[in-house]
Amino acid sequence: MAESKRARNLETERLPSRVEAAIREQEAQNEILIGWVQLTVVSIWAALYTLSPKTFAETARFEPIPWVLGAYFAFTILRLVLSYRRLLPPWFLALSVIGDIGLLMVTIWSFHLQYEQPASFYLKAPTILYVFIFIALRSFRLEVGYVLLAGIGSALGWLALVAYAMVVDPSDPMITRDYVAYLTSNAVLIGAEFDKVISILMVTAILAVAIHRGRRLLVRAVAEGTAARDLSRFFAPEVARKITHAEAELSAGSGEHREATVLYVDIRGFTALSARLEPQQVLRILAEYQALVGPVLRRHRGSIDKFLGDGILATFGAAQPSQTYAADALRALDEIMAEAAEWQAECEAVEGVCPQVNGAVATGPI
Repeated sequence: MAESKRARNLETERLPSRVEAAIREQEAQNEILIGWVQLTVVSIWAALYTLSPKTFAETARFEPIPWVLGAYFAFTILRLVLSYRRLLPPWFLALSVIGDIGLLMVTIWSFHLQYEQPASFYLKAPTILYVFIFIALRSFRLEVGYVLLAGIGSALGWLALVAYAMVVDPSDPMITRDYVAYLTSNAVLIGAEFDKVISILMVTAILAVAIHRGRRLLVRAVAEGTAARDLSRFFAPEVARKITHAEAELSAGSGEHREATVLYVDIRGFTALSARLEPQQVLRILAEYQALVGPVLRRHRGSIDKFLGDGILATFGAAQPSQTYAADALRALDEIMAEAAEWQAECEAVEGVCPQVNGAVATGPI
């Protein structure tokens, strides 16, 4: 209940701009994937058409497939280029969906002209199965609207083809109720055509529901991922990971008993020194000192717990369990003292004065 309530809240509340930007970037990456899949599909079609034997008559009025494939290939290249440049407005995406379905339906419709058969001939073409590829492609976008547009457009397109086959020759509507006659001739079985339309609509509905649920998870995942990155700005990476990857929901007052080492480093006489120096000098000394100590602590698997002015408090074996936490802390302190001595000499040459660095270590249960 709590999980579903939080998911609903994420959808109803306006997301922070950085979260919306992350979602838009994910959608842009998905559009690039859609473009490459479309290019793969049209390339496969072109290869199959080129390699397969041609069974239509030489007296056929025209050969539309190369023209359709050429137009679709050019449109796919344009779409792929625009997707890389992040220039795909919603109206173009909708046009792309309509273009996919329209080109497929025109191709199927042209079969009866190409093979010089009655219009009902194209209703037996297995090419209709490609509509499921185009519908499924829209699921990459994780927006229900484009899936519904593809599915409903496919259903309406097929109904239009069925209607055309039934009315193109008023003297012979080609309708039959005999299933055998339907399979062995160019006759039209209305029930069979409605089965195709229902299948298209059912697949569309199932995908739409799945995408609606998946988008909620995407929004939540992006929001939590952004929150995790924000935590890393204020906590040690080990602490942030423990918060974001906790198996159970964290609550105030929860904790663990553990043997660990605490290391504390500060600058001797820093308060008195800061009263004598210019603010810019104080900040420069403090920045250099923190830049020196921080990497050493992390190198020895220490987690910086907090900065206390000129003090730095770090833990070993607390946020990240370790068998050598005490030895790690002592090695870190040794290296800090050695580097601090070199830094002090350099600092005195530049600033004229530089205080000493102190350190202390304590080990025990925390």
